[in-house]
Amino acid sequence: MTTWFITGASRGFGLEITRQALDRGDRVVATARRPEAITRALPGHGDRLLALALDVTDENHARAAVSSAVETFGSIDVLVNNAGRGLLGAVEESSDAEVRSLYDTNVFGLLNVTRAVLPVMRSQRSGKILNVSSLGGFSASAGFGIYCSTKFAVEGISEAMHAELASMGIAVTVVEPGYFRTDFLDDRSLRTEGTVIGDYANTAGAVRGAVPGLNHTQPGDPVKGATAFLTLADTDDPPMRVQLGSDCLQALESKIAQLRTESQSWRELALSTDHDDALV
Repeated sequence: MTTWFITGASRGFGLEITRQALDRGDRVVATARRPEAITRALPGHGDRLLALALDVTDENHARAAVSSAVETFGSIDVLVNNAGRGLLGAVEESSDAEVRSLYDTNVFGLLNVTRAVLPVMRSQRSGKILNVSSLGGFSASAGFGIYCSTKFAVEGISEAMHAELASMGIAVTVVEPGYFRTDFLDDRSLRTEGTVIGDYANTAGAVRGAVPGLNHTQPGDPVKGATAFLTLADTDDPPMRVQLGSDCLQALESKIAQLRTESQSWRELALSTDHDDALV
């Protein structure tokens, strides 16, 4: 029986992963700012569901939640760092307060929970960490620059952790969903900057105008996406990165092609900066 620790479990991917894990007989520590939303949505699972209040931006809160999880279930096998939100606006339009708040949740919150869980997994010499990134974790777009930057950070942190933890039996995977029909584009998850600069009307401004029409028409199925998380949790040798959704795969392939073209075009400049005695 697998024991999960899931952040942001009151809706979206977090809630659906929790549902599917419980339905197959696993134990789940499901955390959210309002855990009562979890128990209302998922009644009847008895002592296999531990719903806990957790503000991921509070390191002491994270440690207390992990202590409760271990006290109740004795171990944590899979950590899903799912809690996060978005920010819509051009980079220049984004206020210092909003940027810092976003990083507090998407980056520092992930670190708080991970630091709390890792001593448990290191002691076990086993575990899987599934860090939720995004299509925007490898390909940034106008209007979502600050949000994408937080996911770029998650990618870098996860890649280093993959190298640091593999010898201890702990696997780290970055999960990169494309656009799914979750509540991510609702105003509960996506804040829109109040500052509007006219010069960005055709770039970030156009994205701002288009987003409401995209909500709940996205190609990704959250139920199928959540099933993919269970597949990763059950895999003996999970990948360091995995993409979810045809749109995400298409974006990845476009980014790879762009990088290849650009690096070839500027190859001579790159090589010209080595010392003359350097071996290439």
